[in-house]
This record gives sequence, structure tokens and C-alpha cells, in this order.
Amino acid sequence: MGTHRGNVVARSSRRGMSRRRLVGIVVPLLLPLIPVAAQAETVADSSTYVNPFVGTQDGGPDFGHGGGAGMTFPGAVTPFGMMQWSPDTVRTAGGGYKYEDNRLYGFSMTHISGPGCTGAQDFPVLPVSGIIGRSPAVDGAGYLQTFEHANEQADPGYYSVTTDSGVRTELTASTRAGVARFTFPKNKPGTLLLDVTGSVNGVDDSEITIDGNTVSGWALTGGFCGARTRYRVYFHATFDRKITASGAWKDNVIRPGATTTGGAAPTRRTNSGDIASNGLGTGLFLQFDSAQPVQMRTGLSYVSVDGARRNLAAEIGAQDFDAVRGNALDAWQRRLDQVQVTGGDQKRLQTFYSALYHVFLQPYIFDDVDGNYTGFDGQTHQVRPGHHYYATFSGWDIYRSEAQLLAWLAPDVASDIAQSMYDNAHVLGDVWDRWSHQNTITGVMNGDPYHSIVASAYAFGARDFDADGALASMVAGAERVGEKAGYTERPSNDEYQRLGWVPGQVSDTLEYNMADFGISQLAQRLGNAEVNAKFLRSAHGWQHLFNPRTGWLQPRSAQGRFGLLYNPADTEGYVEGNGAQYHWMTFHDVRALFDLMGGNAEAIKRLDTFFTKLNAGPHEPYAYLGNEPTLQTPWLYAWAGQPKRTQDVVSQALGTLFAPTPNGLVGNDDLGTMSAWYVWASLGLYPVIPGRAELFVHGPAFPRAEIRRSSGEQFTITTTADTDPAPYVRALRVNGENTTKAWLPESFALAGGRLDFTMGADPGPDFGTAKADAPPSFPVPR
Repeated sequence: MGTHRGNVVARSSRRGMSRRRLVGIVVPLLLPLIPVAAQAETVADSSTYVNPFVGTQDGGPDFGHGGGAGMTFPGAVTPFGMMQWSPDTVRTAGGGYKYEDNRLYGFSMTHISGPGCTGAQDFPVLPVSGIIGRSPAVDGAGYLQTFEHANEQADPGYYSVTTDSGVRTELTASTRAGVARFTFPKNKPGTLLLDVTGSVNGVDDSEITIDGNTVSGWALTGGFCGARTRYRVYFHATFDRKITASGAWKDNVIRPGATTTGGAAPTRRTNSGDIASNGLGTGLFLQFDSAQPVQMRTGLSYVSVDGARRNLAAEIGAQDFDAVRGNALDAWQRRLDQVQVTGGDQKRLQTFYSALYHVFLQPYIFDDVDGNYTGFDGQTHQVRPGHHYYATFSGWDIYRSEAQLLAWLAPDVASDIAQSMYDNAHVLGDVWDRWSHQNTITGVMNGDPYHSIVASAYAFGARDFDADGALASMVAGAERVGEKAGYTERPSNDEYQRLGWVPGQVSDTLEYNMADFGISQLAQRLGNAEVNAKFLRSAHGWQHLFNPRTGWLQPRSAQGRFGLLYNPADTEGYVEGNGAQYHWMTFHDVRALFDLMGGNAEAIKRLDTFFTKLNAGPHEPYAYLGNEPTLQTPWLYAWAGQPKRTQDVVSQALGTLFAPTPNGLVGNDDLGTMSAWYVWASLGLYPVIPGRAELFVHGPAFPRAEIRRSSGEQFTITTTADTDPAPYVRALRVNGENTTKAWLPESFALAGGRLDFTMGADPGPDFGTAKADAPPSFPVPR
């Protein structure tokens, strides 16, 4: 979530199934295949626990970083699906749907799950009862549809709502296509408004055409977090009922019988964040006899209208709504059942599987069924046979939890993500973005996070990509000073390379350090000792920012001076946080940080104070677990020999910051980041060091978990206890062998295995307390 500068954007802000369901269900066609070993039938159907509404309502205070909600969307989508057909409320939200608002302006086909900025929401379709009156461009309020939450339903791959006007809309999806079914009141004609200029941030150009019972079109749009970059998106739709009347509107003019229209329309916003008519916009209206439901089958593409037509033909063809919905459910069941947890109450299971559902939404497949995709250079490329090209990477967010979870559970997907990131950089001359939307650079947020993502993918065994080519490109990008392809990958990189830190910027320095550590680790794994040593050395630039007089990491001038006064709650020099929160972001060398602070006792004291509050926001010197920079901090106790305190903090966070309800997230989900944190924490594991695959342990939230990677490896996690409650780890067996370490080597995450926790009312006196049990740190090479 957040508000910060990028290079492109200065100071930009991002961010009827027969079985009865608890809250949700449904799944896609042609998703990345899960090997047979990962598709075995399971006893439970995990999809029954999913509530897609989680995160759509404010669950915490708005700290100025995109709002206090998850910013998710409840609509129809399949795992990693391009088609994300979902309702959009008048009141804006990052995911398009604000639970607090009861006014719908359409059901658009593209979305982003969890960002702090608005983006996408292309091609909204709005069904209304009756005939068209004034132009929707000038009378948008007159067409809005109100509804009650009691009249809507969301399951994985399915969404429906009956509006107060009596129109029922149902949505389902495959990977690149979808079906909408509209049921109109019988006493009036049914009308569909197809707004080709309705993208949430406006469009620069567009076209839409009707030909018989088909409609197709495209839009040139973009503007995520204010970015200047643009993408083209295309659709092709067919209808199973006769169109009895049609026409177009453009601005304030209605043209009955017109077969094509197009043009531009800027963003329409009020000061309150509502969408408002500004008299500009264009689209088609289609009228139907309301005696029978109308099915709209639609293909999506970012290559061409023909690509959208082929996607629709390949994935849906003549299948009806219920068949597509059933396929979508099957796909979600296969994907969600990769993680089977048992025990715990219903709310905990619902929270867990709703989080896992959100993990698998994005990034999403961006190539067409024929393998074509539009790259960052605007040209058409062909994906490797048997693979996919993925798009929309919330880099600053996902490198801390989401990327690792995808690499662990779905290394095939993570490999394609890494290759996609490299392909994007390569076509621009080795330029790596920070936050990419569709096939465009946005430059939102700070740092250089894709290097950590690629390194983490490789560490977790996602290695089916050109790692050597990626490493060379990463080095070129990290060493470049200044702009290339209209973008500066690392602002102030000249000073960072000369001094070892970015003057006045602690967060920028730490982010570059984490990126450099990722490069060093990938280089080490590929046998490049020279690059490994160079970037491991630069990854310790944070040490220049430690002020021994105060004991804090502080902003430092280019002349080497610290300010005379320092308040850890200050936000100057930090992004979406403050000094107390960024102080701990030396995850690759925590031992050195603790030693500089005066040792373990001082570190524990400072951490205990830090966790007095868990979601304090950026203006208090406490934890801010509703945002990314402090996500790893609960596990730092392991370096100080006090893993029991990790248990206290994690248990409290799981119980107070997450819930299986619309207001169940206290901060933006940021394309699965917060959800991934919950999944890891509930399993009793966490990947604390980006670029590495060690897993830190604490007591799991469920008595048993079975995990299957898409590559076939399996994991079993069990807990036993002879007291109730039993919050602390007393002992741990790894593959049948006792261990006193509160962390697992990288080999466990790669090979599979079994963890058996013994829990108790008090922590085991020998578990994780000895100096020899401390997790690894990676000091400056000598």
C-alpha cells in the first residue's frame, strides 16, 4: 500500500452449484497445470471456506497509504486468470469495489487485487431494466444500480447480485474469457450499456463495434498511480439472444442504430472519490427481450481483437454459464487443495483459505491461447512453449512474502514470473521496474525489488528460467546511473555507489541493500564469485547509517553527518513508515545489527517496546503489521535466542489483524502480500530473509497441514499438546530428528519433509535459546 515517488511518477501513490457452500466457490479453464501428484483427490473441499469479500471493507484506520481496507474485489476469476470480471462501485477503491457503497456503475473485466491506487477496471458492462434515455455520459447517475449485500453472492470463480431494479447479474470466468448471465424483469425490455471509455482512470482512445450478435472493441488506457505509460486491451463478445435494438452514445448524443463509436474520455472523479459524469464518454447500448436470460460470452486479450476472439473460442466456445462455472470451481479446488489444513474453528479455516485464494489471483497470465503477448516494448512476442507470460507485479510489496509462497507452492508459475520479469527488462535494455501494471512500467514505490523476487524464486527451486541471462541483466540494471528507456531504475544510484548509502534516505538505502543481497545470492548459486562478493559487500551499506550516539539507523547527509536531533517516529527519509519501523530491515545480517545495538539484551528490549502496538501506522514508533516494511520483524527474536516472543507476537497478529469478513484486513492486500503473510504464519513458517529459502518456525495455527508443491514434493506439519492452551513450542522434530533450532535449512523447503511440533503452556527451555541455534547471517565478505 502506499504513497511514494517513482521515477515515472513523482511522489506517486499506488496502491448454481448443487452443493451448499459456506461462502464461496468456482474455478478457471486453461490455468497453469498442476502435476498429477498435486491433483490427487482430497477429503475436504477447501474452496468451501473461501469468502471473496474479505478485504473489501475498511478493517483499520486509513494511514494515508491507500486506505484501511484490503482493496480486494469479489468478482469472478480463476487462479492467475487474465479475466477478472467484477462489480465496481461508485466510490472508488483499489480493487474497484467498496463494500460500504451500495451503488454500482458497472461490471468491468479487468482488476487489480489489493492496491492502494486505482487501475484497470476496463470495459464496464451495466445491465438496466428498460430502454435507454439520456446519454450515460451526461446522466451517469441516472443509470446507477443500487443493491443490498443480502442479494449478492461470491464464490471462487462466481459472483452474482440482484439489484434493486430487479436485474440479476451472474459472472463466471475461464483464464482469458468469461460468461455473464443477465436476467431482467419480465415487464420491460432489458438493456446492456457497454462503456468502452469506462476504465477507472479514463482512456486516451477507444473503439467499439457491433456486428450481428457480436460486439468487439479496444481501449488505450493506463494511469495506475498517475503513471504516464499506457496499454491497449481488447475484447470480443457474443450473445445467445437476439439483439432487438442497439445504438451508440458519444458524449451527450444518442445515435440509435449506430454500429460503431469510439474516442477518448478522461478520468471522472469527485473530491469524495466518487465517479461522476463529466459529459464525456462513449459506448454501445444493446436491447433484448426480457423473456429469457441473456448470456454474454466474452474473450479478453492484450494483443488484438482477433486474440480475444481466439481466447473465447478456445476456452469457452459454446459452453453455457453453468458449465464454465463448474470448470472454474474445479480449477480452484485443485489449486486450493494444494494446502490441506485440519482442525481449528470455522472462522480460522475461512480466514486461512480466503487468504490462500487471494494469494493465487495475481500476477496473472497475460499471453493469449496461441502464446502471443505484447511486451514492454509494445511489440508482439511469443512465449516459450508450455509456459506463460505473467503481468502486473507489485514488486515493493510481494518480495517480502507473496513471491516466496508462490515459489514454494507453484514453482512452475514462479519460474514463469521470473522469466517474464527478465523478458520485460531485456526488451528495454536491462531496465527493471519496481511496480509493473499490465505491460507497462509505472515506477511506483522505491527500491529495486524485482532482484529479490527473482533470487527468492531460484532459492525456493523455481529455476525453469534463464537465470544466467537474468543475473547479467540484474547487474546491468543495478549498476546503471541515470535514465534509460525514459526510466531511472535506481534514483541517486551515483551517490549510493560512491558513498554506500543514499543521502537523506534510509528506506532507499535499505531497499537497494536488499536488492543487492538478492543479486549476490543468485550469483553465488550460479557460481559467479565475483558478482557475489561485490553485491554482498554493497548489501551492507546500511551500516553507514547506524548512529552509535543514538543506537538507530538514521538519515545521513552526503557529507556523512547525522542530524542533531532524532525521533524514531519521524517519517522524513522513510517510505510508508518511520525510523523505528525501518530500523530492523537488515534481514540478511541481523547479527551485525544486534551487535551494533549493544547485543541481544538491548535488541530484545527494543523489540518488546516495538511490539507494544501491532498496527500503529507510520507516525508512532511501534510495529505496523498492516503494511510491508515490518512484516518480517516478529521473527527477529530468533537471532536473540527468544523465539517464544515471536510466538506471542504472531499469535496476537493472527487473532486481531485478520478475519473472514469483508473488514478482515487492516491494510491493502497488495496483490496477495498480506494474505501470504497470514498463510505462512498459520503454517508455523516464515521466509524471513528475501533471496534465501530458510524457513523460520513457530507454533502452527492448525493441528495438521498437508502441503503439495506443483513439482510434486510433499510436506506434513503436525502439532501435539498435553495442555490447553499450549501456545509455545517445546520441541520440534524435522523428518524424525530432534532439533533445537527455530529455523529450517533451505534444503527442507526444496525437498519436502515432515515437521512435528510439541506445544506446551511454557516454551521449551532449550528450543532456540543457545547461541549455536541462531539463524544464519551473511556478513560483509573479508
